Amino acid sequence: MTSDVRESAVVIGNFDGVHLGHRAVLTTLHGYARERGLVPRVLTFEPHPAVTLGRTPPPLLTRIERKAQLLTRACPGVEVVVREFTRAFSEQSARAFVEDVLVGELAARAVMVGQNFRFGRGREGGLEELAAFGREHGFELLAEPLVSDEVGPLSSTRVRERLAAGELDGVASLLGRPHLVSGVVEHGHERGRTIGFPTCNLRAIDEALPPDGVYAVLVDVLTEGKPRALGRGVANLGVRPTIADEGARLLEVHVFDFAGDLYGASLRVHLVRRLREERRFAGLDALKAQIARDADDARQALAGAVIDVTLGAWG
Repeated sequence: MTSDVRESAVVIGNFDGVHLGHRAVLTTLHGYARERGLVPRVLTFEPHPAVTLGRTPPPLLTRIERKAQLLTRACPGVEVVVREFTRAFSEQSARAFVEDVLVGELAARAVMVGQNFRFGRGREGGLEELAAFGREHGFELLAEPLVSDEVGPLSSTRVRERLAAGELDGVASLLGRPHLVSGVVEHGHERGRTIGFPTCNLRAIDEALPPDGVYAVLVDVLTEGKPRALGRGVANLGVRPTIADEGARLLEVHVFDFAGDLYGASLRVHLVRRLREERRFAGLDALKAQIARDADDARQALAGAVIDVTLGAWG
């Protein structure tokens, strides 16, 4: 252990979504570390281990930058340590992981994990082995039970299931906020502008998406990595069957009362309410009339949204 590394309480996990269950654990970590004069640290991994191991990873809820932001907000003073999950790292023995990473790099005096935690080559280590290493190296093992509600344990899997079903209220109840997706505004055919509803086109989105449809949204723009609330809006996710000529899936976002140029800008889109499914219309006039109704519905759905200009639309 290097002498300039402060002793810490370390929680290990993927923390995708940083949902309310994660936040409860982080609150416990913060209190534990503060009482004992330790630095709270989160050890997380990038990319998802499944990617490195050649398996299909679960749909992503939060990109690493957003995850770090949410972790820091949930546990003030936390140090977020992102470990690159390489093939070599996956083949590290359980002992090497403890001695090189937890003790050597992070100066752990407490290690907090879930009750199903496994670690080391071939998942050889579990709670019993980690507790034994703790006795050997002088750190306390804290095996945290899963946080539950009336349905069951809170989990990223539950969030993904609700999102895939288009149940955004359920998603928000698990996350404590709306689900957020992000991307860079691309040039399109500008057909929306011709019917009075110019849109920002986002195509390369990493985060998990709900079913195709029309959504009430809050929109931020990122400037030097910092979010600024841009406004309320309405978005269409899908293949635009009335006008599209290539059938590619796209998120088109119309920001109310905004007239600037956003090409090349990085946007964050908070999905607040699903308004309807995507469908084909007889022509542009029918489409324009429906978009006007969608915009009215979105304004009504977003009327009570409290926008935090320092954290972006929803923080």
